[in-house]
Amino acid sequence: MKTSNKHMLRWQIAIQEYRGNITIINKEGNIHNNADGLSREELANTPNNPAYVSLEAEPQIPIEGINITDFGTEFFKKVREAYKKTIIAIS
Repeated sequence: MKTSNKHMLRWQIAIQEYRGNITIINKEGNIHNNADGLSREELANTPNNPAYVSLEAEPQIPIEGINITDFGTEFFKKVREAYKKTIIAIS
């Protein structure tokens, strides 16, 4: 049996006792749309893993929004002063 990758090699070893009684057909991931992701063995967190995350680096969390309570009274004071100085001409 030809082995294409480590994942397939693990399966090949696991099913050796059934040799001669079954036929295995490998489907590529883009063809096999109902694959169970939970049944796949977890990859180690190493630089070779495409989803590698360095545990030493500070996690970067994007700011999705700012709550109005995060601003202090000084901010609102500056906003009020800016509105007082702004003259809007409506014609």
